[in-house]
Amino acid sequence: MIYRSWLRAEGFTPEVFDGRPVIGIANSWSELTPCNVHLRTVADAVKRGVWQAGGFPLEFPTMSLGESLMRPTAMLFRNLMAMEVEELLRANPLDGVVLLSGCDKTTPAMLMAAASADLPAIMVTGGPMLNGKYRGTDVGSGTHVWRFEQELVAGRMTQQECVAAESGMARSCGHCMTMGTASTMACLAEALGMQLPGSAAWPAADSRRYVTAQAAGQRIVQVVQEDLRPSRIMTRQAFENAIRVNAAIGGSTNAVVHLLAIAGRLGVPLRLDDFDELARPVPTLVNLMPSGRYLMEDFCYAGGLSVVIRELQDFLHNDHIGVTGRPLADTVADAECWNRDVIASLDAPLQPPGSGTAVLRGNLCPNGAVIKQSAASPHLLKHRGQALVFDSIEAYHEVAGREDLPVDASTVLVVRGAGPKGYPGMPEIGNFVLPRKLLERGVTDMVRISDARMSGTGFGTVVLHAAPEAAVGGPLALVRSGDWIELDTPGRTLTLEVADDELDRRRAGWVPAQPSSPRGYARLYYDHVLQADRGADLDFLVGASGADVPRHNH
Repeated sequence: MIYRSWLRAEGFTPEVFDGRPVIGIANSWSELTPCNVHLRTVADAVKRGVWQAGGFPLEFPTMSLGESLMRPTAMLFRNLMAMEVEELLRANPLDGVVLLSGCDKTTPAMLMAAASADLPAIMVTGGPMLNGKYRGTDVGSGTHVWRFEQELVAGRMTQQECVAAESGMARSCGHCMTMGTASTMACLAEALGMQLPGSAAWPAADSRRYVTAQAAGQRIVQVVQEDLRPSRIMTRQAFENAIRVNAAIGGSTNAVVHLLAIAGRLGVPLRLDDFDELARPVPTLVNLMPSGRYLMEDFCYAGGLSVVIRELQDFLHNDHIGVTGRPLADTVADAECWNRDVIASLDAPLQPPGSGTAVLRGNLCPNGAVIKQSAASPHLLKHRGQALVFDSIEAYHEVAGREDLPVDASTVLVVRGAGPKGYPGMPEIGNFVLPRKLLERGVTDMVRISDARMSGTGFGTVVLHAAPEAAVGGPLALVRSGDWIELDTPGRTLTLEVADDELDRRRAGWVPAQPSSPRGYARLYYDHVLQADRGADLDFLVGASGADVPRHNH
């Protein structure tokens, strides 16, 4: 009686208390997260579907992570959001949940929470923005920010032109419309089976985004009745499918740390090397920025992810069951491609097999590093040069504009101190802008190495996620300017050409920096965060827990 009486204060009629499924709608709406600002309207569509299917929808707010505004990086708070959503799912009397996400870290955070709580769940991403427009051409959010920044530094673009470009770059609600992290994770939520087929690509401003949301509201009631939980959906087979789909779409390198973290929550065995081994036979099919020329709106109207999955059927576990309750092959059986310039076929791919994210090993990254080959310059994928080392991105920015900077096109730029503990949070600074004097001379790419991440919208020959990171004494901490470094992407190696005894001498003299996070969640994060090769989750959250965790029976 006490619980019903307080809910009656919201004006519900008596029949909602007749034992029908109670469906939570976890909403990451926030005006501080521009990508998610339309999710209140999306939630209304979900509610329509839940009511139609005989459920009782209750919307609640969650933390929201906006990559564009949060400092030092939204990645610092991904694990906090995952903790919060998990605890909300455990604490409240819910039978199932629809997860509303959009911006980069909101999608993996909610999937991590769903994996840990193991409550029947469906994800609804908010959809990409409409294509950006500038002077009669399509421009991509993020990708063109980096390009225009280089043009501005080189003196080939004015500040006024940049302001004009920015006003047309993000011209509707929704997340980045390039194949950045937000679009990648939306596609991978669909590939994992946690999102309805075809729903990842509909633009946020398209009415069919709301059709998708309403359909998810209808389906979650059935998912509850079937007791179809995330642990039954996000299996090892599902992650193998997602890794191969990521290769085909030219997806973000951030997918690596996110999928590792989600799998870790489920106890699913997944290794960093799986991302290379499983992806090697898969060509890049999707011609989207930053690896190609089109944007998510074009991808959607060309047929979307269902076309890619159908094209990849020889590589996938086609009997995998997602939230539809149907085998994967059945859900894409009718998919047709309407534009082969946007979604290529296996017979004529955009880039050949093995052009996706590569995992590197060597004495500079004994626990691994990654490089996005499809967005790199082919002539730099095998390169040897002398290092120019910076202990922080701020230190690099202070001198990047100097004419006397000792750098040329062959130099290997190294920025360290930007890993999970080092920054903290592992910011997206790995594709830092090139030195001004080289940009002015027409240089457009250089080999860059860091323990940081980069935006999924970024491009260039950028080695990322070097593990262990410099802040915990990884080899990156021992590199000195003038050292020779060899990158051999085809051979999957990254080598610091310094003798072992010299490295031992340097290691003996290395002094770790003091933690920059003395209190609160940031201190908890610093004390417990794992390295990038393990998904950068908190150590005490790894491992399957599921619905067996004790909870009060209301």
